[in-house]
Amino acid sequence: MAVTVAEPEPGTPHQSARTRRFPRAWLLRTLAALGSGFAYYLSFAPRPLWWLAPLAFAGLALVLRGRRFRAGFGYGFAFGLTFFLPLLTWLLDFLGPDFGPWPWLGLSFALALYHGLAGGLITLVSRLPAAPLWAALVFVALETPRAWFPFGGFPWGRVAFSQPEGAFLPLASIGGAPLVGLAVVATGFGLAALAARLRQARKATRPVVFAALGTLLPVVAGLALWPSIGTGAQDGERTVATVQGNAPDIGLALQGERTLLRRNTLAESERLLAAIQAGKVPKPDLVVWPESATTVTGPDPQVDRLVTNFGVPALIGALYALPDGHLQNSVITWDPRTGPGPRYAKQQLVPFGEYVPARKVAELVTPFLDSETVDMVPGDGTNQAMAAAGTKIGVFVCYEAAFDYPARDAVRDGAELLVVPTNNAWYGRSEMSYQQLAMSRLRAVEHGRAVVVSAVSGVSAIVAPDGTVTSSTGLFTADSLVGRVPLRTQTTLSDQLGAWTEYGLLALAIAGVAGGLVLRFRTRRGSAGTAAGEAAD
Repeated sequence: MAVTVAEPEPGTPHQSARTRRFPRAWLLRTLAALGSGFAYYLSFAPRPLWWLAPLAFAGLALVLRGRRFRAGFGYGFAFGLTFFLPLLTWLLDFLGPDFGPWPWLGLSFALALYHGLAGGLITLVSRLPAAPLWAALVFVALETPRAWFPFGGFPWGRVAFSQPEGAFLPLASIGGAPLVGLAVVATGFGLAALAARLRQARKATRPVVFAALGTLLPVVAGLALWPSIGTGAQDGERTVATVQGNAPDIGLALQGERTLLRRNTLAESERLLAAIQAGKVPKPDLVVWPESATTVTGPDPQVDRLVTNFGVPALIGALYALPDGHLQNSVITWDPRTGPGPRYAKQQLVPFGEYVPARKVAELVTPFLDSETVDMVPGDGTNQAMAAAGTKIGVFVCYEAAFDYPARDAVRDGAELLVVPTNNAWYGRSEMSYQQLAMSRLRAVEHGRAVVVSAVSGVSAIVAPDGTVTSSTGLFTADSLVGRVPLRTQTTLSDQLGAWTEYGLLALAIAGVAGGLVLRFRTRRGSAGTAAGEAAD
């Protein structure tokens, strides 16, 4: 028999009686949707509460039971709003008083609309067989267009990013972030269906058994995959050092402190070099600077001398000046003998930080924007994986951790290690740095690679291929990390499938919504025919 999360349609005698008993049921549902959205937020880093995510979706599923599209949209929007508003409070630290709260409020509102649409569409698939799975497909499928719009895509807060540890994480090696998200949401909606069936049935029935199996299957699948997550070296190991020079906590005003960032990074590099020469820490095979630690406009004798003294290659995070004067947020390979070499330029730029979307509109509410504020130039994906230290290193910068393709493209291009230079000093002591680290932990499992996160002011970290953080730094402190990481050559099934997993789930969701619409149309037509027949009698 089919497992559904539906109740009788509004307007039936049963539904009318319930409405009379609870005239303000809509208020209780709204409060439940708001509470579930906030619980979903609490499942994200820095809190290790990954298990709250499926419970939050169970709450949303119960709210949506028996609702029509319009009500589902409203409850889904309420769920999304209490999720995104607290999740993105770091935008206030980032933009400061010059921008005001409007980007934070506007972005949270826009993203909550996606969850609203998900809530509405879930009501359309709620009468299909295996309804919890269809509901999960709809919710996760709407994360795909969120990576495109608004502002060129903003996938922050994807379901999978709540799972840097726990039962669902191993699924990333099979189907990446989309499959992890699907498992979490399906488990939550399955829990709601199970609760409803248990309430309706006094003894175990086939629907109860099906609901229980649907709830347990994603959890069991994830746990069963843990032994298959490879962590051993397949092409040797490398000792990698990250340099965290630190920066002041001044938000967007940090753009005017580029000289200070360079000075701090050089100073911490010298301290690390002294510790290496004194034998206090192992000599690294590779040194990694964080994002935008310096500006490169031509030859740089100071960096040349520093890298020569280390005697090993370095990856230098820098703002690189193009011939026309525009800047690219870049990572440059720097050899101790030959100097600067191949360069990767960040492709996904940060809205309002590295470029201003909808500039004409933004100028209306942000007076300091003028013709002198120039957008950075995005890269084209060249040198996503670069040769250094006798291996190939995949690079994706800061915000790019939220997108699937940069790390995947690097691994497909032969990267045996992933490096993430980042500058999170923009965001103060907020949760943003930990949210981003959770993404890097997911990417480690997704691609079966160690990940080195090098941050200006923290959190820097070395992450094993199974997502475990082996060492990390604190926020707003000068520090360095030196650690041994495995080089791995085997690609995961997630790498091999690529974006087909995401697009396949999207296609299934569209098919499910279409099927739900057909079923609803036939049900209404059948009801109308029955009513007409009774009237004729």
